[in-house]
Amino acid sequence: MSESIPSNKKLQNNTVREDKPPLETKHRGLLLLAIIGVSIIQVMDMTIANVALPHMRAGLGASSESITWILTSFIIAGVMVMPIVGWVSDRFGSRPVFIWAVAGFLLASMLCGAATSLVQMVIFRGLQGISAAFIGSMTQTILFDITTTREQPRVMSLWGMVIMIAPIMGPLVGGILTDAFSWRWVFYINLPIGIPTLVILIWLLPSRPIVPRKLDQFGFCILAVGLVSLQLLLDRGQHKDWLESWEIIIELLIVLAALWVFFVHTVATKRPLFPRELIKNVAFVSTLSFMFVLGVANVSIASILPTMYQTVFGYSAFDTGVLMMPRGFGVLLAMFVAGRLVTKVDIRYLIVVGYIITSVAMYQMSRWTLQMDSWLIITSGFIQGLGMGLVFMPMNLAAFSTLAVEHRPDGSSLLNLMRNLGGSFGISAIITMLARNSQVSHSDLTANITIDSLSNSDIVAVAESMGPSYATGILQMLDIEINRQALFIAYLDNFYALAFIVFGIALLPLLLKPIRI
Repeated sequence: MSESIPSNKKLQNNTVREDKPPLETKHRGLLLLAIIGVSIIQVMDMTIANVALPHMRAGLGASSESITWILTSFIIAGVMVMPIVGWVSDRFGSRPVFIWAVAGFLLASMLCGAATSLVQMVIFRGLQGISAAFIGSMTQTILFDITTTREQPRVMSLWGMVIMIAPIMGPLVGGILTDAFSWRWVFYINLPIGIPTLVILIWLLPSRPIVPRKLDQFGFCILAVGLVSLQLLLDRGQHKDWLESWEIIIELLIVLAALWVFFVHTVATKRPLFPRELIKNVAFVSTLSFMFVLGVANVSIASILPTMYQTVFGYSAFDTGVLMMPRGFGVLLAMFVAGRLVTKVDIRYLIVVGYIITSVAMYQMSRWTLQMDSWLIITSGFIQGLGMGLVFMPMNLAAFSTLAVEHRPDGSSLLNLMRNLGGSFGISAIITMLARNSQVSHSDLTANITIDSLSNSDIVAVAESMGPSYATGILQMLDIEINRQALFIAYLDNFYALAFIVFGIALLPLLLKPIRI
């Protein structure tokens, strides 16, 4: 494998000439295509298995509670190893690490599709999550390394489209594959895409030079414990009723203790897990917080909208996928525009405008009604896509523009970590708000439903003329409708809250120094 590494392996310093990338390779367009292909299957796997869980439950003989570990194991495994992606890349070389990560991802996908028990599936999904963490964190660094400064905005636009759209299309693709074939194909679908890309990567992918760098083992262990506990807390909090459960209390205490110890250790040790230059970089640290908010706004909304369309509005799985597509079109258009503007205007302004557009779209969604047609859904989704597209790509460029080339692997892993944590936090918060607000709304609605308020339905007369079973049926239908409207109100409350949260941070990027590419 080492013989196929291109001869030019020297990593240039941060003053790279605009017409020469840090790492040169032949057939760069084909290599970019392969990297984008790997990104598609890696990002889509975050959501593609969600719709197949009921089928997996029957096929693997799992309970409704234990089956969720198929999703949890994937997320936790990725979060656990993401902090050391930069160190592993430097220590063993970016080329072999990335190739082995892609190969491991494909092998784990094949094993997931062939799993015959829940234990096997959880183990294989954990392996898949570890590989996906390396792929997601290293892809961004590789794209910056093999492109010139002039090409980076266009390349990041293309990659950003994949990152933003793939999670949206995951449930739709998963539903189609499950209905047409079986749930196993949500994993097997990675092979026809991934195997050709793996061959191209072995052929063309260049490598950064190996850096003899010592691992902060204590820092990594304590941070991994904190992150895993945080993910468990977010994933199981609503099911365990949060602080009413000793499990959640213990996990919260572990998170607080671990993160505090990690902070103190990082300040005191001579060789911290992450280079001190990253921590001292105000622009980069600020970008991490903005990336967290982007994860809350993008991943959480993309996760709950399909369920809302099907349970509240009654759309089919296919129609739901169609209604999600305008959001993707908005991202595509915004990425195209942003790719042309990032070299002409201050990047901060694009991020601010993107956040404001996203906030407006979410406020528009909070005004939805049950009687509206699908046109308002299409319009709101398209506008939100515009906002997300204007934020994501410029934000990544802003973060990397302040980093030295040697710090890109660690910076990329931190950006991916914050986006994933933001998504997990957003999903957990939204699910909790949905559960609690729908209960409150259900109570408010039922308090105003009486015999006198039902002017067109005399249940007592029905019971006397048709029998009590018909009256019971009417009451059941009435309760179903009340539940639907209460859930709808809870969704609107979430949209309203997110609109103000996003708007509240929209102007904060202006506090940073001007950022130009």
